[in-house]
Amino acid sequence: MSVLVYIENIDGHFKKSGLETLSYAKAVADQTGQPVAALSIGNVDRDTLETIGTYGIPKVIRVDKEQLKQFVNQAYATVIADVAKHVGAQTVVLSNSFSGKALAPRVAAKLHAALADGASSLPAIEGDVWQIRKTVFSSKAIAVEELTARTKVIALMPNTVEPSEAPTAVQIEDYEPNIEDTDFSTIVKDIVRATDKVALPDAEIVVSAGRGLKGPENWKIVEELAEVLGAATACSKPVSDAGWRPHAEHVGQTGLAISPKLYIAIGISGAIQHLAGVSSSKTIVVINKDPEAPFFKVADYGIVGDAFEIVPKLTEALKAYKNH
Repeated sequence: MSVLVYIENIDGHFKKSGLETLSYAKAVADQTGQPVAALSIGNVDRDTLETIGTYGIPKVIRVDKEQLKQFVNQAYATVIADVAKHVGAQTVVLSNSFSGKALAPRVAAKLHAALADGASSLPAIEGDVWQIRKTVFSSKAIAVEELTARTKVIALMPNTVEPSEAPTAVQIEDYEPNIEDTDFSTIVKDIVRATDKVALPDAEIVVSAGRGLKGPENWKIVEELAEVLGAATACSKPVSDAGWRPHAEHVGQTGLAISPKLYIAIGISGAIQHLAGVSSSKTIVVINKDPEAPFFKVADYGIVGDAFEIVPKLTEALKAYKNH
């Protein structure tokens, strides 16, 4: 038996959430005393694959087929399940990213496995029973899922684990998976990215703003702060509905759910629908001129004042600190 971890890539480069899954899978392997291997699908060069050894993974299964260059949900799920059987994996780990949320249930079904999606802890193991923690009810509560099946699929919540290095030599094995034509009944022809900035679900720092900025012409102060911090930008639902910002930046109950290390909310009241998407953030900083704004009740740090005065000063202070 072994542990298999699927690591995502974008244009041949591994995502940070993928590196997190490597460290998590290595920890699970250490817990269980089982060997661990990584799976890479798509066109990733050998030098990049060898970096997987940095995180203590001694073996990489490479599936490099032109038809898998772009993500195809059904086909990727088939490959992961096939490779899991090939290496005798009792545990499969992947990221609970946008694509991972689609993959994990399919892989679990193909392997007749128990599934823990959105996992936020290492398993507590008692015999064949694994207990894994996850957030539920829009991150207002913690649930403990029990996995009792022999085979288990775990989808790790991004920004839950810090990638940790444990360098080892890497063996790269090319593998030809058994894929059916039906796995390509729906395919992705091309992916056009709207921006080359860090993606919201993967961002460690997010600067977000709401109607308190009064109009799209004022978003420059948000973007300048985000640039200094190396952060992604986000917004509340009313802002995206008004067309001030693209819907891809909308975080909340009906938008993206994110869990960055730092979330800065500027001019957002903190309605329950918005909190549902950001309450998993490790640290929340709120800037709002209304001292009664609901967001202050959940904030780790709060600044009461005019965003048009505070944010530029904060940006300049951060620039001075970085240049010190």
